[in-house]
Amino acid sequence: MKLTLWTYEGPPHVGAMRVATGMKGMHYVLHAPQGDTYADLLFTMIERRNHRPPVTFTTFQARDLGGDTANLFKDSARDAYDRFQPQAMIVGASCTAELIQDDPGGLAEALGLPIPVIPLDLPSYQRKENFGADETFYQIVKALAQPMPRTEAITCNLLGATALGFRHRDDVTEVTRLLSLMGISVNVAAPMGATPDDIARMGQAHFNVLLYPETGEAAARHLERACGQPYTKIVPIGVGATRDFLHEVSALTGLSAKVDESGLRLPWWSASVDSTYLTGKRVYIFGDATHVTTAARIAATEIGFEVVGMGCFNREFARPLRAAAKAYGVEPLITDDYLEVEAEIARLQPELILGTQMERHIGKRLGIPCAVISAPVHVQDFPARYSPQMGFEGANVIFDSWIHPLVMGLEEHLLTMFREDFEFHDEAGASHHGGKAVPRQEEELPTYVVPAGQDLSAPLDRYAAMIPDIPIITPSGEVVWLPDAERELKKIPFFVRGKAKRNTERYATDRGLFEISVDTLYEAKAHYAR
Repeated sequence: MKLTLWTYEGPPHVGAMRVATGMKGMHYVLHAPQGDTYADLLFTMIERRNHRPPVTFTTFQARDLGGDTANLFKDSARDAYDRFQPQAMIVGASCTAELIQDDPGGLAEALGLPIPVIPLDLPSYQRKENFGADETFYQIVKALAQPMPRTEAITCNLLGATALGFRHRDDVTEVTRLLSLMGISVNVAAPMGATPDDIARMGQAHFNVLLYPETGEAAARHLERACGQPYTKIVPIGVGATRDFLHEVSALTGLSAKVDESGLRLPWWSASVDSTYLTGKRVYIFGDATHVTTAARIAATEIGFEVVGMGCFNREFARPLRAAAKAYGVEPLITDDYLEVEAEIARLQPELILGTQMERHIGKRLGIPCAVISAPVHVQDFPARYSPQMGFEGANVIFDSWIHPLVMGLEEHLLTMFREDFEFHDEAGASHHGGKAVPRQEEELPTYVVPAGQDLSAPLDRYAAMIPDIPIITPSGEVVWLPDAERELKKIPFFVRGKAKRNTERYATDRGLFEISVDTLYEAKAHYAR
């Protein structure tokens, strides 16, 4: 457990919370010690929900370990039923409580509650959050959904949307609207928005739409076996994928795939004169495998970016991601260590990052624009406005979200070009701060001291490699930028200035130079251009 580091995924019981919190009429009794009771913070603060998550914790303390924690769990489960009167209940243990081996499922069954009680066996030390959500939804569907006659009109179920998911709420709305254009109604959208009674009638739909494989694929496979319902394999994120999805649904239903595309703007905008400067921009993509795969297709084929690297944190999807990466000629990074991701981004020096909240922080530190495409995310990625990722409207949202960081970069570059103008010179301060603004001072960077005797041609240690802006100081002196060279460096657009600075310092250091002149700057440029 990387308790001292950021993590892309929490333990599997957090995935179970995401399912329970997205549902109605479901309650989760979690055997957990004091300290594992952070559900309120996760859902009410990050997702800004207007009600508490439906989770009851046993909240045992150290002094309880010498007593009967099993009875403490049974009392908590009984009290939760009496207080909340749910239609069904799921029970399980947190990663810490798992060590006690109290068997919440058996204890809850012994209570004889008059509702379905579904035990969860989530291996906290082998699996993670997305697996926990996928397994929890599967166990709920397995326990409650049964084969039944189909609806008279063609209907489908939408599978996989959960609480804390990236734009899941709006994706469900957009895909529902998209299917309605084909004449298809949604029978049940689950787990988000569904009740246990809704789960029980999922079998009457004609087919299932798998929105998020990370959190809904196990349930989709079960419904295919148990209820004879096929499910879609294409995730409709992006223009091309949405059209492919419509044709896939058409093949399942026999209905026409032609729908109204009049609101679609991404193709025209990405081909417009104002967007041509974006063509060929180098982009690095990281997140959950589904969003990374779809984002790579959009970046390469619909906007005209060059995908220079991609990766995912959920190892369960490493194989399909590797297959997708072959189309772009890159070797994907499969890791849940954000430090490895940061080192890879620093090495590749992309002009745009598409990632999670982690990559947003990495981009800020490395001075590279970033747009968020995948959970984990923070509050700013649960907007009050309608902001889907799926369907044709989702494609419009994606275009805006990805392009804005680069457009702002272009504006800053233009301000740099006119920095001698009376309005835009450095002493004027930022225009939106008013006339009394104090100009920002450049932060003095730390230094990395090369140990005596270290071969400078060898790679720097891991820390230095992750902070490529750090000037390198050798025991015999330091790299010094002469005034003329500094002035010339400032003429380089800000979004590639960091890369030029690093390359020049590396070029100078490799040749034993500790003063960088204008000539050194251009010699380095010519060297790395070869």
